[in-house]
Amino acid sequence: MDTDGSHSLGQRLGFDAVLTRKIDLIDNMNPLRESELMMTRRQLFGRAALGVGTAALANVLGTNLIANTAGQVQGTHFAPKAKRVIYLFMSGGPSHHDLWDYKPKMREMFGQDLPEHVRDGQRITGMTSGQKTLPVCPSKYTFTKHENNDRGVWVSELLSHTAKVAKELAVIHSTFTEAINHDPAITYIQTGSQVPGRPSLGAWLSYGLGKVNENLPSYVVMHARSKFAEQSLFNRLWGTGFIPSEHQGVLLRSQGDPVLYLKNPAGVTGKDRRAQLDALTAINQEHFKEFADPEILARIKQHEMAYRMQTSVPELMDLSGESDSTFNLYGEEAKNPGSFAACCLNARRLAERGVRNIQIFHRGWDAHGSLPREHESQCKDIDQGCAALIADLRQRGMLDETLVVWGGEFGRTAYCQGKLTKANYGRDHHPRCFTTWMAGGGIKPGITYGQTDDYSYNITDADGNMIKPTKGKWTPGTMHIHDLNATILYLLGIDHKRLTYRYQGLDFRLTDVHGHVIHDLIA
Repeated sequence: MDTDGSHSLGQRLGFDAVLTRKIDLIDNMNPLRESELMMTRRQLFGRAALGVGTAALANVLGTNLIANTAGQVQGTHFAPKAKRVIYLFMSGGPSHHDLWDYKPKMREMFGQDLPEHVRDGQRITGMTSGQKTLPVCPSKYTFTKHENNDRGVWVSELLSHTAKVAKELAVIHSTFTEAINHDPAITYIQTGSQVPGRPSLGAWLSYGLGKVNENLPSYVVMHARSKFAEQSLFNRLWGTGFIPSEHQGVLLRSQGDPVLYLKNPAGVTGKDRRAQLDALTAINQEHFKEFADPEILARIKQHEMAYRMQTSVPELMDLSGESDSTFNLYGEEAKNPGSFAACCLNARRLAERGVRNIQIFHRGWDAHGSLPREHESQCKDIDQGCAALIADLRQRGMLDETLVVWGGEFGRTAYCQGKLTKANYGRDHHPRCFTTWMAGGGIKPGITYGQTDDYSYNITDADGNMIKPTKGKWTPGTMHIHDLNATILYLLGIDHKRLTYRYQGLDFRLTDVHGHVIHDLIA
């Protein structure tokens, strides 16, 4: 009996039990044994899947997108209206005042302080918070009303090419967000959160839909050149966050190798590379059997994809087979790698080859000063390429199944930042309303949606009354960025509330706990 009057462990359990316990303790000091005991929950379930052996791996490596007899794609919640999306992202915040949202009354208010009831207490950035006045700044550009299938759409002279395809566009004047600075705003619209670490839209689409072409990624990103200062874009904006890394967007470069580290090292033949990959796959298979980490399978798939891309990417980037009429459509700039027009042409080629999500970033839209000089250059970069992409997809019979989205992370203010003249001005960031357009892929062609006040500062209802929409409750005539992403997913056959991924005990989704499909935009 122990000094406290209790029976010893040996007396209570017996000597054999104590010996067994000691053996277990010694065994637990073994690193391999310890790794088994420390197995994570996902590893446990992953290991359970190993009951099917190598057949499971073969299934993972094989095609994961199968159409049933009803034409519905495996992984979709309902029949999709679009097969793919091409997202033209104008990074920096293009000015809706100078491009899409025509406000003639502002000319009468030139230089006057923005009425307090219009600003309505909105916070402003530190770049203009110190100004004594916030002078109304009308656009210096001429707007023309172009025929569409609705009530007509006003388009700036800066977008003369895009205006020619007005009948294909759904122009949304009432997009809004909460973020007021670039990185949080871009992160927000790309991932559904202002805080980094969530999967991107393209990663969600890859995770939900899989791929069509096993020789190319399901998600491709391109950066088009700009002549002005470019905001930093981090690869997390097309990253996977906490979902498997195989869904990562692949950046196609315009100079040097289109994809880094794709070529074989000097002295290594294709046969050598194939043998290396086979050996590496065998090792990774064994690791997966031991640890059941899904990232190991993702690694195998990425290595195999890189091997196949050695052939598919050079063919993709070779534009020598394109006709003179195609280059006439896109313009001479399409022959210059890295131009926005060249990126748009490559986007069409990627779409033809089964890539589901293609995103082109065009930076340099952050016009705090000298906006006319900067936007004139930016629009010259993108105008013909946007129009050509729409027209090219249409003439090839691809537009009805290709969703095209154009827009930035926020708009710009009705008041001037810095010195105001009729010829020159700048604008600050404005999240309360900005313009986005969509085309093809199940979108109603030739319509306008939503409206703003006489200063394009606030969203209004049909009677012109200011409204204050929130992300938590959808207001007709408005489109929060969660609504935008919910609508994109819907057009591709996905219910945004049901596309989830469990992480740290929570079921995450792209639209957080918000989002409303804008059925008024859908044909």
